[in-house]
Amino acid sequence: MVERRSPKPNAGGSSPSTPAKLSLLAGVVLSLLAALPFAFAVRPQMADYPSHLARYHIMLDGGRSPFLAKYYSFNWALSGNLGVDLLMVPLGRTLGAESAAYLIALLLPVLLALGIVAVEWALRGRIGVGALLALATVWSPSMALGFANFSLALALALFAFALWIRLEGRAWRAALFVPLGVIVWLCHSAGWGVLGVLVFGYEWHRRHDWRALLAPWPLFPPFVLLALGQRVGDTLRYGDFPLWYKLGIWVKALAETTMLLDIASVFILLAAIGLAFLRRRLDGRLGWAALLVALLAVVMPRHFGGGDLADARLVPVALMLGCLAIDMPAKRSLLCLAASLFLVRLAVTCADWRAQSLVLERALTALESVPQGAQIAAAVPHVPGTWDDPPLTHAGSYATVYRDALVNTHFALPGVHMLTVRGMDAGFADPSQRIEARAGEPVDLSHFAPAAHADYLWYVGGNPVGRLPAGAAVLHRVPGSLLVRLANPSRGR
Repeated sequence: MVERRSPKPNAGGSSPSTPAKLSLLAGVVLSLLAALPFAFAVRPQMADYPSHLARYHIMLDGGRSPFLAKYYSFNWALSGNLGVDLLMVPLGRTLGAESAAYLIALLLPVLLALGIVAVEWALRGRIGVGALLALATVWSPSMALGFANFSLALALALFAFALWIRLEGRAWRAALFVPLGVIVWLCHSAGWGVLGVLVFGYEWHRRHDWRALLAPWPLFPPFVLLALGQRVGDTLRYGDFPLWYKLGIWVKALAETTMLLDIASVFILLAAIGLAFLRRRLDGRLGWAALLVALLAVVMPRHFGGGDLADARLVPVALMLGCLAIDMPAKRSLLCLAASLFLVRLAVTCADWRAQSLVLERALTALESVPQGAQIAAAVPHVPGTWDDPPLTHAGSYATVYRDALVNTHFALPGVHMLTVRGMDAGFADPSQRIEARAGEPVDLSHFAPAAHADYLWYVGGNPVGRLPAGAAVLHRVPGSLLVRLANPSRGR
């Protein structure tokens, strides 16, 4: 680990502030480009986005729709997973649920990228090769899957850490970070944890004694809320084959849809971090935090606090911080090369979003055949071992947004989520819509369990449909989507 170095004058003898300002401008422009995929799709192609949008729709409706009031219950609960839900209260009432959710989703990658730029600027007063490499982690699986609260909390954690650095020596810094810590925790507890690790690593590098353990004390108040019994979920599991899984989350740390590019991106970032370490150009003010986050990703269980992939979402953060720790002088050509990884990955994401958007928009035409307040069992094929998760896993939730429908694709587990489905057990919530299948093989829907509680069955996926429930009548069929009316609709709910 190295100490901070002052920027050197450039070869032309001009003031170092000029290239520094240009590098900051480049960092800001690249950060704004992080939202470019939204220009290539009608709706955000984040896998979890439809279910989040449906939850916001139900929350903002407040029981005015008789169908939503009949099917769903939404109860606020204090927890470390409320970021976008809280934002949606004022924004959703002003802009409407869909416009507000779209705006927030669009801003998330921009805020995360700007957070990276803010940390680099606070540490070194310039935007260097490390920050440009770190931008390649913005569109990680966490962003692609639509972990909205976590992404917001992570962005705020980076901004807060940059502020911690800038306010060094100010007597009132600790008082300011008491509410800031609570805000980050309210957004998502994992982002709050990252902020604590960042502050500890920074102070440890400065002091190298036990006082660094207490340095993040202004961030401790949420521990009191946890001790008072705030709900954090009841799952704590590593899952099947944990060693293979742990290796997999590192290999797939930047997985989207292009396997070779995603794997190569991880190795490029690791190689850059390793080279900086060998050349003693790894800044310990961030290097220690990167190491600690990487270790947390190894030891944490997959299921933690009611959420899935708790450890996997930390791996891109470790890569991001490791890249930010790189403190190496670089020529303009090397800076452009570092930025090119982000731009190439961004271009691939744009192409993927365009293709997925065409499939989704075609599938959504099925809702024209669905009445208001329909009861729908959504089905999506899941092929184990595929590189990326099915992007339309939660497409069924759009039926709630546009038809106030009862659907089985929501995050609605009792005791874990604020949204629950009235009169139904956990078998009519995510992931009940997933059907395991082999690539290309017909899907058998004849005994699809959620169909017993619905009037309609809506299938969205690339696999062909083999068998349907007895008596089902096809109402709408397009490539990748099938809607049928079931012969024995449920009654009496």
